[in-house]
Amino acid sequence: MKTEAEFEAPTWNQIYAMLLRQAEKIRQSRFKPDIIVGVTRGGWIPARVLSDLLEISSLATVGVEFYLGVAETRKEPVLTQSVSGSVTGKKALLVDDVVDSGKSIRLARERVLQQGAREVRIATVYAKPFSVTKPDYYEKGTRSWVVFPWDTKETVRKIVENKSAIAVETAKLVKAGLPKQLVEEVLKEVLEDRKC
Repeated sequence: MKTEAEFEAPTWNQIYAMLLRQAEKIRQSRFKPDIIVGVTRGGWIPARVLSDLLEISSLATVGVEFYLGVAETRKEPVLTQSVSGSVTGKKALLVDDVVDSGKSIRLARERVLQQGAREVRIATVYAKPFSVTKPDYYEKGTRSWVVFPWDTKETVRKIVENKSAIAVETAKLVKAGLPKQLVEEVLKEVLEDRKC
């Protein structure tokens, strides 16, 4: 784990508000997807919310793994699941929570196109300025490591792997906006899990 990572921790309400704005931008762009494809795992929840907001019931997933820890990646992303539904001849909205390096979303986009999509646009909640793939729609730019409500425990678990930095890194999480009590409870659970 890279201990120099800075964190940003949006709340559920902040994320939902960003997705509301994003749905409006998608509608205004006159792009009407036939299917929404969420990139597993981080894109599942934003994809589901956007499917509701855009009233698109056709929802699928595509699996890509890239991260090993906080700000640590493999050399290249790995496709772990092809698109779970038919995209042949369809306009697809590919959704993830954040585009960091851009390599994962690029691989996912290539897979959706290979499986026959007519057009693919990309939507993310956050985008990093150094990404090699720029999303068509995103709500906020950041250089920080974003800790979403759905991956809090995973982030704390990765921090615990670097024992010398636990106090420093968990303090950064609290400073970024995660409730101190939540961080303490998750940390306790992660430490107990490691004893088993």
